[in-house]
Amino acid sequence: MKLLFINFTRSNSVKIGLSFIVLAGIISLLVGKQHIEKINRSVDETIQYQREHIERHAEYNKDDLGLMLYYIKFSLVNSTTALNALSIGQRDVNPSVKSVTIRTLEAQKYDADLNNPYNLLIGNIDFSFVLIFLFPLLIISFTYNLVSEEKESGIWKIIAVQSKNPLGFVLRAFGVRLLVTLGVLLLLYAIADPVLGIALDADLWKFFLASVLYILVWFSICFFVGSLQKSSNFNAIIMLSIWILLVFVLPAAINNDLQNRYPLPEALETMVKQRKGYHEKWDMDKESTMQKFYAHYPQFEKYTLPEGDFSWLWYYAMQQMGDDETSEQSGMLREKLGLRNTTASWVAQFIPTLHLQLSLNDIAKSGLDNQLRFLDETGRFHERLRLHFYPKIFEGTSVTSENWDDLKVEAFSDGSTLGGMRLYTPLLIFIVLFGVLGWFIFKRRLHLL
Repeated sequence: MKLLFINFTRSNSVKIGLSFIVLAGIISLLVGKQHIEKINRSVDETIQYQREHIERHAEYNKDDLGLMLYYIKFSLVNSTTALNALSIGQRDVNPSVKSVTIRTLEAQKYDADLNNPYNLLIGNIDFSFVLIFLFPLLIISFTYNLVSEEKESGIWKIIAVQSKNPLGFVLRAFGVRLLVTLGVLLLLYAIADPVLGIALDADLWKFFLASVLYILVWFSICFFVGSLQKSSNFNAIIMLSIWILLVFVLPAAINNDLQNRYPLPEALETMVKQRKGYHEKWDMDKESTMQKFYAHYPQFEKYTLPEGDFSWLWYYAMQQMGDDETSEQSGMLREKLGLRNTTASWVAQFIPTLHLQLSLNDIAKSGLDNQLRFLDETGRFHERLRLHFYPKIFEGTSVTSENWDDLKVEAFSDGSTLGGMRLYTPLLIFIVLFGVLGWFIFKRRLHLL
């Protein structure tokens, strides 16, 4: 074993491969660190902005609470753990801070930060990218000629004659490569911990164990391909074809299928109907708007529409209609996004690359599930603000009577957890399946070695 290890690690190609993966891993950690610092900076600026924003409007609009609340935004933060640096997921597309006024929610719900589209197209080289895309290539380069090269050079006959257990020799050779690969993985985790400040908690262990199992999946696939006793070129082509299939082709096909199966015309319908929902109220009878508003909030029936051209009671009732009249489309949009995610998670159980990506996103709270829960919480946050301020606006409460210091930026913490059974089982099945198949084929063809 020691001789195999020395013989393997002294190869220049191995040193180059290991150096490349370590360099890519370190770059990915720095990208993740930059991502977390950007979010933290955004949260700090939001806290400062909300405080200054309220102070400024409390001074300029101190005689009209309704007018002041037309402008003021209140923020909700989607809490980000340090683990998010390892798997950025959709957090670079979907904002981690939502700032909303008490006006129509749907117009504000899907507001996003401005991003360079070229950067979004390229994507982030985070740690999950290195793990899912690059580690398999390293494993393939280590194993594609593990036995075939010895056969092609005629050395294998000597090994077969001198060794009492040729299959044991093959397993030890795979074991050396596995230990070296796991050593690199462990090194990157050891670097990530102090650089990113990741807590040594259950989520980190899940992340690490899933990474180890993913590497074992690829070793079992390469072990199976090696057992077919083909040439080095054939092995390389088959392994790379499997890599392309699992990393690009199948995920792209599933994404295309999900988009066709769950189209989202409701996204545009919600926007158009929401705008129409309150803009047309300017030309409609105010009483009909108020009746719908009272039907939604019976507790506000005691506030009657005053005489005159304009009142904040009617204005905010009109804004409320923007949300009420799009509730069906908004609900369908939410349901279809959930179905897309649920279906993708189910199908991913049969594709280790996709399963690992979605699972790491779930653990790091950076996937679509987290975003949908954050949007749900944004809706509840917006409703709490409305119910807090509506009575005060309708009663004409003065701006100075409100304790604005109590209205701080709130945080949403996603308490969902990914169960170990759901996380590990698909990967273990792949390991056992290809490992056992490779074992039996090696045993059957042992005499051909």
